[in-house]
Amino acid sequence: MARDWLVQARPDQLPPCRDGDWTTWAVIGGRGCGKTRTGAEWIDALARGDPAFTRAPVGRLALVGETYADVRDVMVEGPSGLLAIPERGRRPTWSPSRRRLAWANGAVALAFSAEEPDALRGPQFGAAWCDELAKWRHPEAAWDMLQFGLRLGIAPRSLVTTTPRPIPLLRRLIADPRTVTSRARTADNAEHLAPAFLEAVVARYAGTRLGRQELDGELIADRADALWSRAVLEAGRLAAPPGALGRIVVAVDPPAGSGARSDACGIVAAGRIGARAYVLADASLPRATPEAWAGTALALYHRLAADALVVEVNQGGEMAAAVLRQCDPAVPVTPVRATRGKYLRAEPVSLLYAQGRVHHVGTFPALEDEMCDLGPDGLSGGGSPDRLDALVWALTALLLDGDGAPRIRRL
Repeated sequence: MARDWLVQARPDQLPPCRDGDWTTWAVIGGRGCGKTRTGAEWIDALARGDPAFTRAPVGRLALVGETYADVRDVMVEGPSGLLAIPERGRRPTWSPSRRRLAWANGAVALAFSAEEPDALRGPQFGAAWCDELAKWRHPEAAWDMLQFGLRLGIAPRSLVTTTPRPIPLLRRLIADPRTVTSRARTADNAEHLAPAFLEAVVARYAGTRLGRQELDGELIADRADALWSRAVLEAGRLAAPPGALGRIVVAVDPPAGSGARSDACGIVAAGRIGARAYVLADASLPRATPEAWAGTALALYHRLAADALVVEVNQGGEMAAAVLRQCDPAVPVTPVRATRGKYLRAEPVSLLYAQGRVHHVGTFPALEDEMCDLGPDGLSGGGSPDRLDALVWALTALLLDGDGAPRIRRL
């Protein structure tokens, strides 16, 4: 049982259906999630002709890494590489000088560097394993040359194992209908990782852009015309405010309706010290009832000992303010009304970030995704930026006048 990969593997480590209509299997995951072991087991199974993976042995295979050293040290000789997986019969023979791995049945895998795309001209293969494609220096050229060589057998296929980066090739592959994508997080493979790594690295980077990419395997890209960039958010991130907060507000952007098709309710808290603001919490709720979001907003208000609840009263918001007052009459509710579109309201707030006057205390992935995706035409995927709306109201109440002018003129 310990040698049977079909038993040991997680679902995301097993390939799509052997007879399916796919050409590329993309395994996108965080550091240490088991991508290399997945690639090694797939190549070994194809070479040996394991019927769970292939109808017949694949006699010619390609191993492509960023450099030849990466192929040798990670894909072949590494702790999760082809020479380290459990023996199932005779182990393949590795010839470093020939950059060649040979199985007893005659199947051969050749090693290639993505830095030398022209080396892929001429050879032909029935399958290929491409490791860490997102960090190749010449991804387009190397991938193109490989595709011309994938011409043996009935259905030549590629496996891409990589921690994601938003390069055009990877985005295009994931969007291709002939690609099957599997995803894994570092935490999914925790039992095989050093506890000290999980405690130190995960605790430090969890929720940040780098952590979401390198640990959770998320493909995160900035929108070119967005009001915020992730670099600006990361530069202003803090573990805690630098002192006692002078004023704290909880802002609520209530949904226009209720039920399964209603928008989310944005609930964001922020505080101020002098001329700077500190975002403290994002407690937004998807499709919540008035009782649910009012209870959440009031609980956050009391937990932070806030000074006011700021509530947008457009599109039924007067009812929202009334609900809050009814739930807790002692809480001061400040109604605000939108007179401009979401993008125009957000512009002066984005300038505060550019000036270094707003800091996020901790990480708020869903909120930050909306911030870095809001362009002149709204969110790229449609929908309403409810979390962002609540953030804008909170920071406007703390640092801006109603017309968007700075409330505090000098730092």
